[in-house]
Amino acid sequence: MPWSTTRHAAWAALVPIALVPFTGCSSPADSAGPAAPPPSAEAAGTPPPAEPPAPVPMDSEFERLEEEFDVRLGVYALDTGTDRVVEFQADERFAYCSTFKALAFGAVLDRTPVDGLDRVVTFSEADLVFHSPVTRKHVDSGMTLREIGDAALRHSDNTASNLLLEELGGPEGLEEALRGIGDDVTRVDRVAPEMAEAVPGDVRDTSTPRAMATSLRAFALGDVLPEDGRGVLVGMMRANTTGDGLIRAGVPKGWTVGDKTGACGYGTRHDIGVLWPPEGAPVVLAVMSSRDEAGAEYDDALVAQATELAVGALA
Repeated sequence: MPWSTTRHAAWAALVPIALVPFTGCSSPADSAGPAAPPPSAEAAGTPPPAEPPAPVPMDSEFERLEEEFDVRLGVYALDTGTDRVVEFQADERFAYCSTFKALAFGAVLDRTPVDGLDRVVTFSEADLVFHSPVTRKHVDSGMTLREIGDAALRHSDNTASNLLLEELGGPEGLEEALRGIGDDVTRVDRVAPEMAEAVPGDVRDTSTPRAMATSLRAFALGDVLPEDGRGVLVGMMRANTTGDGLIRAGVPKGWTVGDKTGACGYGTRHDIGVLWPPEGAPVVLAVMSSRDEAGAEYDDALVAQATELAVGALA
């Protein structure tokens, strides 16, 4: 599917509070694209549309978490029903680690009809990289594109994510796809294992909490994918096996979560997801964190607590 300026504008419309490097306007729902410019208030005789609500002030709470866990933290949460936002350092760059796999499979679904996911992709022993628990069992037989997406999203299989990038024409193909939906922030430079280095100050393979959440919303809730493609993506994210201690641990009882986790060097730990309350519109959330020391460990409780704060503030 060609990447059009119309779809670029549609992504911008998903960002309710625009800060550098983003500009755009809010949309009360995930619509089929940007509407035509409204007539002026003077010409129409009606008041101009209301400004999006200001972000919920939460800096002191998130700063406390940064100090408690000795991390750099970034958070972006959006209630898609009210456009209320919680954000903290939402435009700072982090190595995105495995969270990009949700966007990569979204981009594959954008160019592949659901009935095309049964095509078998072959690969060799030489293609295997670290943490490939699913693909290493299928070197002889190959895997369908659906199975590769499932391995990447539900099990964070790194060979599977490299195969998704191959489907897109390499890292530059995914970056082009993201530019096509309006994400001018996320950089896609390398494949696993190099992309997991996460050296502080290196902008390769990085994004921001705002950009990750907004692109995820475009694929999972917006009109970038057809309904059946969204269903495949969301279904796999809801069945994720790697996220029990992160966003899922921070939401109230009764909520449903579809997420994609990520971990890299320098104690980097993330989770991005779509969160469905029992009633009301979904929330999109990105929690990203890192440390300065190469051998630093991470603590999943940080992501869970940041989630609890963000969701609580939007309630």
